[in-house]
Amino acid sequence: MTQSFYEKYNLEDGLSLRRADLARQEQVQVELLQMHLMQAANTHFYRNLWQQVDFSLSQVDSLADLQALPMTSRQDLDAGSVAFIHADAELPADITLTSGTTGEAIIVPYTAADLDRLAFNEMMAFYSAGVRPGDRVLLCVTLDRCFIAGLAYYSGIVKLGATAVRSGPGNFARQWELIHKLKPAAIVGVPSFLLKLAQWGEENGTNPQQSGVGALVTIGEPIRKSDLTLTPLGQLLEEAWGAKLFSSYGATELETAFGECAASCGGHVHPELMMVEIIDDQGNPVSPGNPGEVVVTPLGVKGFPLVRFRTGDVARLHVGPCACGWQTPRLGPIEGRLAQRLKYKGTTLYPEMIFQALDEVPGLGPYYVEVHSAYDLSDEVRIVIGADEELPMESISALLQARLRVRPVVVTRFKAEVVAKIENTDGRKIKKFFDLRKVI
Repeated sequence: MTQSFYEKYNLEDGLSLRRADLARQEQVQVELLQMHLMQAANTHFYRNLWQQVDFSLSQVDSLADLQALPMTSRQDLDAGSVAFIHADAELPADITLTSGTTGEAIIVPYTAADLDRLAFNEMMAFYSAGVRPGDRVLLCVTLDRCFIAGLAYYSGIVKLGATAVRSGPGNFARQWELIHKLKPAAIVGVPSFLLKLAQWGEENGTNPQQSGVGALVTIGEPIRKSDLTLTPLGQLLEEAWGAKLFSSYGATELETAFGECAASCGGHVHPELMMVEIIDDQGNPVSPGNPGEVVVTPLGVKGFPLVRFRTGDVARLHVGPCACGWQTPRLGPIEGRLAQRLKYKGTTLYPEMIFQALDEVPGLGPYYVEVHSAYDLSDEVRIVIGADEELPMESISALLQARLRVRPVVVTRFKAEVVAKIENTDGRKIKKFFDLRKVI
């Protein structure tokens, strides 16, 4: 059965494993981990690294043995991603690029087998979100610019037996024309875009709640807080469409993603595709339900196999049976990035915490956060809001104090200035955080 997970991914086996007890899941994972480590041992990076720490593949008999291996960092990839390519892997079927949010984009090759594995990942995610064979799914994400998420969604929809409608982002009139004509059961997109799409529909005589769209699968922006309740943006989105929200999280270099089910209690870990650890600042494991850095070992990757990759993202792992019937752990919302962690007046903050607070202000225009080096191990944090008229600054500051326990400096600029600042030329992500701290 394990061999089939490695060579052939299908819905029946996937559902069976997710409903199995943890002992059965771990049995499968140990075998897959051993095979994955053999793949990684054929890369220049891991062959040299494991020789330095005197590690032998024969030492891995349980999942706990993985913790004896050194971790892989983003800096390791920056130093030369070619060192992570499997020496004997088949030629890449697709070349992708990371988003480059916190550094230069990294080239990640996907073999044909890796693409099939990725399609299985998204097939299971869409299935858990209620999509079934024959359903239509509107994809409001790009499939170009070496962007893997759009291709992953498309492949998963097709593998499930549903129908993909590759509309892409932008052009609200075209999106609504497709919604009216094709009646998609679900839409995939960035939350802020999907909210604007709903607002455009209302302004042009269409009620999104009567569109027949029952599910919104979101990417790129969090829609849930650490306690799994909806963020202000998530609440607005749910109210606008009257649809169920399903958050997703992944990374190009992981070749793996997490997706929520209808229980809305975190993105399910796919047991035959990944192993997930949550660690503290010292690299020690943290107990379930507590925040820490997400470390992922993607299983079954042929071309670019990583081992214990430190994502730099902070989240919580939730364990125990899920109400949907799956027994797999779930990864909570991303609460921030370690590289963006702020220390302000004795309080630890992440930009995302500031974003969520600002999103509670009704009708607030575009904004961004910038941080400079200060003194006494503190940072200087400033919030810049785009507005062409006077804002209720005192009430905004009071809200920040209530949510963050501190009051960062808030200033205004012309709305056009702020929009020009935050729009990213690659069209993939809006940049709302600017780290201007000096590296010491």
